[in-house]
Amino acid sequence: MIRIVLAEDQQLLLGALGSLLDLEEDMKIVGKASNGDEVLALVKREDPDICIMDIEMPVKTGLDAAEELTDHPCKVIILTTFARPGYFERARNAGVMGYLLKDSPSEDLAQSIRQIMRGKKIYAPELIDLAFADCNPLTERELDVMNLMAEGKTTKNIAKELFLTNGTVRNYISIILDKLEVENRIEAIAKAKDKGWLK
Repeated sequence: MIRIVLAEDQQLLLGALGSLLDLEEDMKIVGKASNGDEVLALVKREDPDICIMDIEMPVKTGLDAAEELTDHPCKVIILTTFARPGYFERARNAGVMGYLLKDSPSEDLAQSIRQIMRGKKIYAPELIDLAFADCNPLTERELDVMNLMAEGKTTKNIAKELFLTNGTVRNYISIILDKLEVENRIEAIAKAKDKGWLK
């Protein structure tokens, strides 16, 4: 029996997914969560084989939770409406075994779960195309600066937090705007968010 934990903040979808998977003879839902924190607690308590998560959840996102589950033997599947290359990149780096889109047929999900249990990785084809089309041009350090910019921090605050000079931060910001081909910080943040490059 494949033991599954589900995490989805839309209650209707959570219920429907649970009912669909419970119909499969070889699958059993052992827990349901509506945010990333709840799912981590459930995985610890229930020790499931599979954990299926949405990305955009309150308290902690599915990607944050997946990154915390890298040492756990349960296999993580991201089920989302967002086909964003940055999200996909983060999911792969976190060792996620499946990244599927919510508009896939339900029988595909059950089939994917069985294949993932056998050690196969399953990624929606659209994502693979996207991943090659749009790689993140920013370095780790530039992303650190971007994330702090997105939090609304000033140049001075960013410099203090990253132990850099104000001039160095200004240089980073100028390089970021250049690489993202945008005019200002607001456009840079919007573009990076849309691509799923921000934490």
